[in-house]
Amino acid sequence: PGGPRYTNRLINEKSPYLLQHAHNPVDWYPWGQEAFDKAKKENKLIFLSVGYSTCHWCHVMEEESFKNKEIGEIMSKNFVCIKVDREERPDVDKVYMTFVQATSGGGGWPMSVWLTPDLKPFAGGTYFPPDDRVYRVGFRTLLLRIAEQWNQNKDALLENSQKIMEALQIQARIRGQAQESPPPSEEVMALCFQQLSKSYDEEYGGFSEFPKFPTPVNLNFLFTYWALHRSTPEGARALQMALHTLRMMACGGIHDHIGQGFHRYSTDQQWHVPHFEKMLYDQGQLVTAYTRAFQISGDEFFADVAGDILLYVSRDLSDQAGGFYSAEDADSYPTAASAEKREGAFCVWTAEEIRALLPDPVEGAAEGTTLGDVFMHHYGVKEDGNVSPEKDPHGELRGKNVLMSRSSPERTAARFGLPRGRLGALLHRGRHQSLAPRPLPEPVPVACAGLMISGFAQAGAVLAKEEYVRRAARAAAFLQRHLFDAASGRLLRSCYRGEDNAVEQGAVPIQGFLEDYVFVIQALFDLYEASLDQGWLEWALQLQHTQDKLFWDPKGFAYFFSEAGDPSLLLRLKDDQDGAEPSANSVTVMNLLRAACYSGHMEWVEKAGQILAAFSERLLKIPIALPEMARASAAFHHTLKQVVICGDPQGEDTKDLLRCVHSVFCPNKV
Repeated sequence: PGGPRYTNRLINEKSPYLLQHAHNPVDWYPWGQEAFDKAKKENKLIFLSVGYSTCHWCHVMEEESFKNKEIGEIMSKNFVCIKVDREERPDVDKVYMTFVQATSGGGGWPMSVWLTPDLKPFAGGTYFPPDDRVYRVGFRTLLLRIAEQWNQNKDALLENSQKIMEALQIQARIRGQAQESPPPSEEVMALCFQQLSKSYDEEYGGFSEFPKFPTPVNLNFLFTYWALHRSTPEGARALQMALHTLRMMACGGIHDHIGQGFHRYSTDQQWHVPHFEKMLYDQGQLVTAYTRAFQISGDEFFADVAGDILLYVSRDLSDQAGGFYSAEDADSYPTAASAEKREGAFCVWTAEEIRALLPDPVEGAAEGTTLGDVFMHHYGVKEDGNVSPEKDPHGELRGKNVLMSRSSPERTAARFGLPRGRLGALLHRGRHQSLAPRPLPEPVPVACAGLMISGFAQAGAVLAKEEYVRRAARAAAFLQRHLFDAASGRLLRSCYRGEDNAVEQGAVPIQGFLEDYVFVIQALFDLYEASLDQGWLEWALQLQHTQDKLFWDPKGFAYFFSEAGDPSLLLRLKDDQDGAEPSANSVTVMNLLRAACYSGHMEWVEKAGQILAAFSERLLKIPIALPEMARASAAFHHTLKQVVICGDPQGEDTKDLLRCVHSVFCPNKV
């Protein structure tokens, strides 16, 4: 009595996402041999569901379908049901997402895929509603239809899955030839710039209508393009596109004006109504982008936004042992007494709530003006809410406001007859008084931590904030202590917060993937350049050797995402797209060039060229898919500038020289 009615074997897992499903009335298995053996022994199809713990639509599908007793019975009777946390097993996620994207033209999470007993996919999609709707088949109907197909047309289904697999293997092949040269960097850079320029939103910034993602890879490309063409009209446009996008995002609702940090993406063109989860990998990359914007423009606005992100990460996504949590959930409780979570509840406001929180009169303004009045005007708060119904399909935001800087500080100050300096202090006070307790974030995978360490290290160097560099070093020490096996020289994928906040591993620790190595190596180079502590440089070079041994493709060149030798993985893939995060091969090109400069191992330069050659066709046709690699191709062709500073590391004159170097945006240097 009082306990859960159902418990399945996911109760024995460490992943927060798998544990969320441990009390579903579904006979869930984790990805592993026990599930595969059952499918073969009973000749049953597999239903594979992939998601992650902070994903809003994953929560919706669980509430609607996986907690439904009748649907749970259909699933358990007809299928071996497997749950995968994509934060733990990105390799499994990538294989089946390749299939879903190729067959449905789209992808996302939750990902729902049906497999034959030998793990070959034949049907799939993302979120399905529980029952049939006007334009969508329901999950219940799909389960019954697929089970019937398996019983009546097994041979045709198996033959179809084999054909699909063969097509995917051809599609996923990325190879270079032994003597092939990298594509000409000028051509690649020029075409990438043209393609970004064509897709650019002149009014609101960004590179699509909606949904709109921050995509820092595009902004970093534009900064590098400007640095190489700064005296040309194209260079000026590249800089304008990047700075305008960053400014519009910071003013928009995708930026949490009260709790700090950035949400994952905007559902509209204006950056107004976000999808409310916050990912660590976005914070890490956006800190770097805003820091570079300040470095180039000298505008304190960008430095303030970078500081805002780092404040959020330090407060809400930092573990006391020094690590980082991976994300903050999209869904939260509207009040301390609420029993049910809602999307974005912590981040939206009614006009009434703002008035109650900010009742103080404002000196110097018209009589009767309160801090709430000034705050509501500046952030576009309306009495009946500022979210349009089409951006609120579930009606969860009715009457609510997503804060957005609708007015410039000058206009708001003029409206209330206030000096501009006074307005800044008032808005700061209003934000501080509105800050609610934050939801508990989830434990971190190491890949995300690499990007965040880079963010802290680069911001510390450019903004001359030693505390940021110290925070980066603390996080790197956490990785070395908890996510690195010194005996084998290998990284582990993730760790978890156990009882009494102890750091724990799963029963069978998951080995690191290519992206883990790549982002950590990049972070260690950034941390070395910010701190000049040689230990970080030595560890980076050691990890680069390990990465070469585990993931390099000696026949087709470039690096595979996962190690060889896992029979449950039908494809060894090489990422060919820079998306929300840059692809591992893109970042590796720059890592290899830096490693060669520091160590003198020139075979790493050769490897960088072979990666560019392997992706040559894509870089020459659609470089907009690989802006980070396009940027790295420029570094490969121009060679890196080496800056050497001689002097006492603690001497003020040495520090002055370092500050001078860090104050200038020079993308291709060590």
